[in-house]
Amino acid sequence: MVSYWENLLILVSTPLYVLIILGEILLSNYRHKPVYSVKDTLTNAYMMLLNAGIDVLFRSVYLLVLVYMFNHRLGQISNPWVYWLVLLIAEDFIFYWLHRLEHTVRLFWAVHVTHHSSELFNFTVGFRSSVLQPLYRFVFFIPLALFGFNPTDILIMFSATQIWGILVHTQFISKMGWAEYVLVTPSHHRVHHASNALYLDKNMGMFLIVWDKLFGTFQAELDEQKYQPIRYGLTSKQPERNALTVVTHEWQAIAEDLQKPVPFFTKLKYLLAPPGWSHDGSRHTSDELRQLEAKGQWQPDNN
Repeated sequence: MVSYWENLLILVSTPLYVLIILGEILLSNYRHKPVYSVKDTLTNAYMMLLNAGIDVLFRSVYLLVLVYMFNHRLGQISNPWVYWLVLLIAEDFIFYWLHRLEHTVRLFWAVHVTHHSSELFNFTVGFRSSVLQPLYRFVFFIPLALFGFNPTDILIMFSATQIWGILVHTQFISKMGWAEYVLVTPSHHRVHHASNALYLDKNMGMFLIVWDKLFGTFQAELDEQKYQPIRYGLTSKQPERNALTVVTHEWQAIAEDLQKPVPFFTKLKYLLAPPGWSHDGSRHTSDELRQLEAKGQWQPDNN
């Protein structure tokens, strides 16, 4: 159930991905800056395939929902130029809030954490998918269908912006001048993947950085003389994962927290509070880590 235009995007983007990945590998070797490992790259490919498989299997279900909403739409934009421009802006806006939810509600973080679990940062990390996201992402697209955007067009636009979202996963492109004010750039996205406290839960846009600037989640990449070098991955060193636990480890941690002898509403907070929340202060949220770092009382132990 992949449309012609989605197939065309795949056909065009695939050789582009191959070229930029090979180029980045050659450049990293030339500069003696290792940003790839075989194991990490294979893990990225594995999670991409899992995500794609779930999306294909579930697509008929979420398309039925979106088509139903589109058939009961409240209106539709007739001008094709305005239609596609508004769809781009509206879908990027919606993705920003989806992404922000994945960083601020632990239940959704349990899905998204896989994308942040690599301690490397390169183009292939862009394929390190939030494996189960296709099971709920469509819910955020319902307003688009209800306001007259064809479900096929919604998926095409999402696929197109994802290409940009993959291309910003690199350490070899510095700041991009005027684009830094409007678009999500590699500099912005390096911040997003950093485990430094100042950078946690920042720069959540896919294509446009304006949402982060409007809603208080923007953080520029700072010079190392002003702040610390970026450390990628999670805030604590992760144990070795197998093919299953690399996807499910946060769910296992949630299950352990739900078994604690605490009141029901405390258990509920272990599901819905921000990642890192704990009833006894044994763990810390991003905001708490920022406060501790400002006092010189915290350093990440992920390296």
